[in-house]
Amino acid sequence: MHVKYSHVTDMTELVPLALQITRFKMMSGVRTEVRRGEARSVPVEDLPLADPAPDPEAIARRREQTGRLKKALESLGERCREMLRHKLEGRSFAELQAIYKAASINTIYTWDFRCRKQLMDAMGGDWEGKR
Repeated sequence: MHVKYSHVTDMTELVPLALQITRFKMMSGVRTEVRRGEARSVPVEDLPLADPAPDPEAIARRREQTGRLKKALESLGERCREMLRHKLEGRSFAELQAIYKAASINTIYTWDFRCRKQLMDAMGGDWEGKR
């Protein structure tokens, strides 16, 4: 203040000037906090910890879906169950052709399509059971 406002000598002018400078500095600090997002930040200690376990609704939904899938798989024929098991084991269509001794790989594609369609129909048309 002595350098920039050396022309102000009267105390009646100096006090309001000091208060105005203080107000400008405080507003600058507030604008900086808002720009950086510090004004709306919450201390980490105040945040609730997330529970790593799935919520009960998700567990119940998963259990119900698993039950529906098991029931649908039991309604499929033996070849479809075996084909789905091989696919879950990671076998390719060419390997399935060799296992089933099919003349053409297109036969395997057709069987796979029909098995997946039967499974979807047995599950009611969708995986989540929303219908």
